[in-house]
Amino acid sequence: MELHNPSLTEQRILCASCGTVIAPNPANMCINCIRSDVDITEGIPKQATVHYCKGCDRYLQPPNVWVVAELESKELLTLCLKKLRGLSKVRLVDAGFIWTEPHSRRIKVKLTIQKEVFSNTILQQVFVVEYMVSTQQCEECTRVAAQLTWKAVVQVRQKVSHKRTFLWLEQVILKHNAHQNTTNIKEAKDGIDFYYTNRSHAIRMVEFLQSVVPAKLKTSEQLISQDIHSGTANYKFSYSLEIVPICKDDLTVLPAKVAKSLSDISPLVLCNKVSNSLSILDPNTLKIADMRNTVYWDQPCVSLCTIVDLVEFYVIDITHERVHNKQFGLASAEVAKTKDLSTTYIVRTHLGNILRPGDHVLGYDLRNANFNDENWEKFAAKGGKNQGNIPDIILVRKSYPNARKKIKSRNWKLKTITVEEEVEAIGKSKAEKAKADQDYELFLRDIEEDPELRGMMNLYKQPAKQSSGQDATMVEDGADSEEEPEDDFPEIDETELLEELMDGMAINEDGAEEFAAEDGEGDEGEMQ
Repeated sequence: MELHNPSLTEQRILCASCGTVIAPNPANMCINCIRSDVDITEGIPKQATVHYCKGCDRYLQPPNVWVVAELESKELLTLCLKKLRGLSKVRLVDAGFIWTEPHSRRIKVKLTIQKEVFSNTILQQVFVVEYMVSTQQCEECTRVAAQLTWKAVVQVRQKVSHKRTFLWLEQVILKHNAHQNTTNIKEAKDGIDFYYTNRSHAIRMVEFLQSVVPAKLKTSEQLISQDIHSGTANYKFSYSLEIVPICKDDLTVLPAKVAKSLSDISPLVLCNKVSNSLSILDPNTLKIADMRNTVYWDQPCVSLCTIVDLVEFYVIDITHERVHNKQFGLASAEVAKTKDLSTTYIVRTHLGNILRPGDHVLGYDLRNANFNDENWEKFAAKGGKNQGNIPDIILVRKSYPNARKKIKSRNWKLKTITVEEEVEAIGKSKAEKAKADQDYELFLRDIEEDPELRGMMNLYKQPAKQSSGQDATMVEDGADSEEEPEDDFPEIDETELLEELMDGMAINEDGAEEFAAEDGEGDEGEMQ
């Protein structure tokens, strides 16, 4: 006997509007009829306007906040969605950009929304909103255009004969993008000025500079206008930062009380490192101490010798001592001037870990030194050369003359900030330009020889066809040299270098090309 298994058949009904056979649903209507009768996008505008400031590349976020947003970025998408009224009544499923020409002044956003139209019936719909980009000046750019260019200025000064500190400071500012809110940057005689339209931005810059360099702050304000009826006033604020006039590898003599307070270190010290405090080193004992900013300005001292006073010596022999402190090692070295090898000197040095016989080293020659400094006179009178407290030679750093003569070009480069020169500085003499080039070359050498210094800035890959003027000079000077370059010459690895992006838009441009390849559909859009 055969069993009969009845098959289940899905029930079908006719659409109440068009009569099409459909599966039963609470609305008793087909999808096409529901879409034609119900528009869930009703109340949501299909066109809108966003305001853009060409001066600072920012968009207006109502009521009066200007935000930075790149094309096809999350920030711009958020700003566009906030411009639409009625989105709170529906459920937003997806939103993404549809690619448009950057110069078209149009931004298209593809939205996917859902809404319950009948009992237990949810309708999903996709539509496009077009935004027109309208230009409008922000308050800061309006002030600049009206030549009310600044409300606060940060004046940074250092009373030294070179610009290497500001070259280093420029790279630190670039890495942290600390200059993004400046309206203008001007070069001054002993420093640089940063101008702002907002006092809070200037205060933020002051706090940043005080975190990276030891500096003394002075503030002042000037009354511009005043309304006695409302009790309001308009001021201009000035913040003056004076950086400590001591740089790395400078030789200085500390006041006796300061040296006593710093673990009884010898007053005759080298500046080992400059951050928000001064790191000083006694080359005879390898003692290292940190002099805080406030301690220095309570009893300031000056540099007796700077990097321009360095003399090149040739290492004949070296005897290591079993005293080490971090990267330094104490040793006794027999050296002679490279220009006069007939006279040799026995000196103690902190460079025992890196010096070998046959190396070249830079140092200060104090045999016939005569300094007009009160602290030096007190130190010389108290110790005297007869007691051996003042050495004849102080070695400072290792040099690589042979390798620098052989070098062809650097495989890296630095970015710079656009700075407006003061009127008096326009038309510099050849000597001033040569001095500026020399300071820049010494700064580049410091970057090559100091890995810790390189970590504070961004280095970029140099295109193969380009080479700097300093490199060409070094090649010409060493064209006839037959000496072998030093084995331990510091070279920057390519892994430390960054690829230079074209105004930060290289990734966006690639994404735009992928977007265009999809025939403008852009279901999800690229968000960064």
